[in-house]
Amino acid sequence: MPENNKKDDPFVSVKIPEYRNLMAGRFLFIVGLRMMGTLVGWWIYNLTNDPLAIGLIGLSEVIPAVSLALYAGHVIDLSEKRKLILQGVVFYFLCAVILLLLSTHYTSDNISSHWIAICIYTVIFCTGIIRAFTGPVFAVLLAQIVPKEILQNATTWNQGIWLSASVTGHAVGGLLIALLDINGTLAVICCLIFISYFILLRLKTKPPIKGAGEKTTWDSVKEGLNFVFKTKEVLGALSLDLFAVLFGGAVAMIPIYARDILKVGSIGFGWLNAATDMGAIFIVIILVLFPLKKQQGKKLLFAVAGFGTCIIIFALSKIFWLSFAALLIGGMVDGISVVIRGTILQLKTPSHMRGRVLSVNSMFINSSNELGQFESGVAAKLLGVIPSVVFGGTMTLLVVITTWFKAPSLRKMEY
Repeated sequence: MPENNKKDDPFVSVKIPEYRNLMAGRFLFIVGLRMMGTLVGWWIYNLTNDPLAIGLIGLSEVIPAVSLALYAGHVIDLSEKRKLILQGVVFYFLCAVILLLLSTHYTSDNISSHWIAICIYTVIFCTGIIRAFTGPVFAVLLAQIVPKEILQNATTWNQGIWLSASVTGHAVGGLLIALLDINGTLAVICCLIFISYFILLRLKTKPPIKGAGEKTTWDSVKEGLNFVFKTKEVLGALSLDLFAVLFGGAVAMIPIYARDILKVGSIGFGWLNAATDMGAIFIVIILVLFPLKKQQGKKLLFAVAGFGTCIIIFALSKIFWLSFAALLIGGMVDGISVVIRGTILQLKTPSHMRGRVLSVNSMFINSSNELGQFESGVAAKLLGVIPSVVFGGTMTLLVVITTWFKAPSLRKMEY
């Protein structure tokens, strides 16, 4: 196929068999992890009845994920990627099995709710360690499987698969909690992760890129950091999302909104959890068919501002459909931000540095979700639930305004 036709074909990357295996395995894996996240938030709140306890879930995962991210990036660049991702999936499966054992009647009859909660936090801490190594590997594998000229298409599909898995995990997680309780839902999660392992086994080995192992560990880590801080578009995009997600973590308070404010129970909780991702996957489909071709920097800033506005509307709403709509539209504008940022990272990063740079990305972005969850829990404890979410949305808008004036290179960015 001529190169121009390839770029215009919205399905060009999906036609690569190994890419399909990567996406299928990742889909099931993320569905399981999102179901686990939905379940743990609901489980902890019912064990403790404390908003701060929800925030501590995020803190439990973010501490090891951030602490190990830079070293993990160095390891990823030096490692055979297929083996590393398979090891990560196995360790996540073991964590899910431990949670399954904690959810049994035998455990609840013999161990207090306080100690069950502590055990849950410990398992989540372990998943943070695993995520530091596993999270960036999917993006690194993508770039090794797909030719550079269609990376933008592959990245957009990748975000779409991730968001589809996320919305499925959130929605089905809430439904399964209502139908099967916590124990039955965890059994389903274990099965999903188990199946994803066998799909990912079909990937080809991916040895280190030439040039990745020529420096000491510390020099290698510094090289990755220096690249991020010297590449202004990358730094600006990551910083913007870091603070926007940090202050816009309304999703962390959804268990409280579902149970105590909107009074919609576990099924409504699942749909509210899924709303943001439903909006995001819709917009990603649009972007696959009609890619952004100019003024991506301005569109990124407007998208994050729209997200902050939706958070404020959600915070003040007492009506389920309005709350759902605010999160749905918030997910749509957030999806634009995710696609732009992901494309910048893949196109700007040299092949031999992707593990390190994408690990820095995980520190800025992925871990900001957990920090945002912790911030939301603390703010809810100090200010009350509704004022804390309004505060978060307002701070997101202030971050956008500040970035608009302080980072002109990001505002003018195009790719």
